[in-house]
Amino acid sequence: MHFSSPLLSGTLIQRYKRFLADVRLDTGETVTATCPNTGSMIGLKDPGLRVWLSTSDSPTRKYKHTWEMVEHDLGQGPALVGVNTSHPNAIVTEAIQAGKIKQLKGYAELKREQKYGKNSRIDILLTDPKKGVCYVEIKNVHLSRKAGLAEFPDSVTERGAKHLVELSDMVRDGHRAMMVYLIQRNDTDAFALVPEIDPAYVAAFKLAEKAGVEMLAVRCHMSLSGITIDKTLKIKP
Repeated sequence: MHFSSPLLSGTLIQRYKRFLADVRLDTGETVTATCPNTGSMIGLKDPGLRVWLSTSDSPTRKYKHTWEMVEHDLGQGPALVGVNTSHPNAIVTEAIQAGKIKQLKGYAELKREQKYGKNSRIDILLTDPKKGVCYVEIKNVHLSRKAGLAEFPDSVTERGAKHLVELSDMVRDGHRAMMVYLIQRNDTDAFALVPEIDPAYVAAFKLAEKAGVEMLAVRCHMSLSGITIDKTLKIKP
């Protein structure tokens, strides 16, 4: 996934009302940007952090800037972290179509946002006459509190636990199902869940894994021009 225009750099003043952020651009101008992230953004929303924004020309948008990345340093040097949770589906779709996720190669058709389960939509539905059906759910990962370790979730997510239950139901119905944790930061080499933040989600993960849902953690290569799949990471117990 490539950004359609160069990102603007600046300094974070504050994130507030969950979906808004004030940023002082390097030009000296102060702007309000949309923050497309419902999580707590632990360690990524501190005033003074360096951030990057994209710009939209849409006349219907109230705020033309969108917060895309933030610079985060856990003692190993600064790393780019993607905070825009609207990108993961496109990034994974692009990677599947390019054959970069070996676990999901060989399906004849890919559809996005298809209805399934109990009033839900699956992020990606893969179908093939020989391989059958595979339901793919995607979660954005940006939390890291320890150098080298990506973590999920960064806040309580009842919706996320529900998705794990519904993926389990698909497996019981005879289909394949996979949860993909897309890590939008390139300073990690392992992935783990965070029971102290959301024990219910961790419990749902364990049940889903036992039911046959496949779990995959994938790290991204982050740059100011775009975001692409980099490598698969080990999931720590």
